[in-house]
Amino acid sequence: MNKSALLIFGIGLILAFLVFTFVRENSPPLQRISGQTMGTIIYNVKYLGSLDDGLQAETDSVLKAFNQSLSTYIPDSEISTLNNTGNLTFRSPYFYPVLAGSKEIFHKTDGAFDPTVGPLIDAWGFGPEKQTSAPDSATVDSLLEVIGFQNLNFNEERAMLPEHYRLDFSAIAKGYAVDLVGELLEEKGIENYLVEIGGEVRCRGVNRRSKSWSLGIEDPTVALNEQELLAIVRLKNLSLATSGNYRNYYKKNGIIYAHIIDPRTGYTAEHNLLSVSVFASDCMTADAYATALMVLGLNASQKLVEQEDIEAILIFRKEDGSLGSYVSAGIQPFVELNKAK
Repeated sequence: MNKSALLIFGIGLILAFLVFTFVRENSPPLQRISGQTMGTIIYNVKYLGSLDDGLQAETDSVLKAFNQSLSTYIPDSEISTLNNTGNLTFRSPYFYPVLAGSKEIFHKTDGAFDPTVGPLIDAWGFGPEKQTSAPDSATVDSLLEVIGFQNLNFNEERAMLPEHYRLDFSAIAKGYAVDLVGELLEEKGIENYLVEIGGEVRCRGVNRRSKSWSLGIEDPTVALNEQELLAIVRLKNLSLATSGNYRNYYKKNGIIYAHIIDPRTGYTAEHNLLSVSVFASDCMTADAYATALMVLGLNASQKLVEQEDIEAILIFRKEDGSLGSYVSAGIQPFVELNKAK
């Protein structure tokens, strides 16, 4: 390289450094808030902009009102009232949207996502009172009589449950809460942010380096405290929710029972799918589909992802025991898989 070329190259490096320094020093500062919701679940918010002293209190207020509507652990919540009486005239703006979203995904997944599945989850030992015993076929058959979201009647003002039915939005609620916090930020004019509640995430805009937000997806085969990453994804204006059957299970008489219950059959879903990460524009949709895909299994999940306006990473166990992965076409450019896996 001659002297002229070296000089031009050097000037280019200096200019690039100066531009980078200018952008970094003039970028809005990264702000953070965090707290607890839904009992012990931690929420984290990152956003670019000036510090808003009232944002923490407003976020906590929204999440408290959300819990008062949809938490089955609060005796006088809206959902508890509906479960106990079979009738509810909505008291908040939160109940109807999650009902409408649940109905849409219930039909699109042919019932694989069903918020009335709670009694079966309890019977299999994965409810609030943990146990390690599987129900007999007679118990499963009787419980299937009170399962089926299609039997719920509701409109924009009220909902009615058939006798002995029970609603539980635990498979969609965290995603919905993430969206509510994200919408609060947007109402305040915040365009660049990341909201995370219990592992479910919504991203908008860019981070402080003017790049898409980067998130890690854990290896489903390692212990929880190891936290080894299987993939890194870059999200811009997308939400992410993950579901899996690899940590919540029990073993009885040599048989492993995973916590994913198929609401259509009443039995635990048996397939080689270990983990599902779903990407959608809103986190409520991603959360619900993540549960549904874990019920459906690998092949049916691939077909559904290709039909609907969602993207997904599916991690599964191959016949030889090694891990396999499916990454849908729309998300492939933004995913970096751990090559060691």
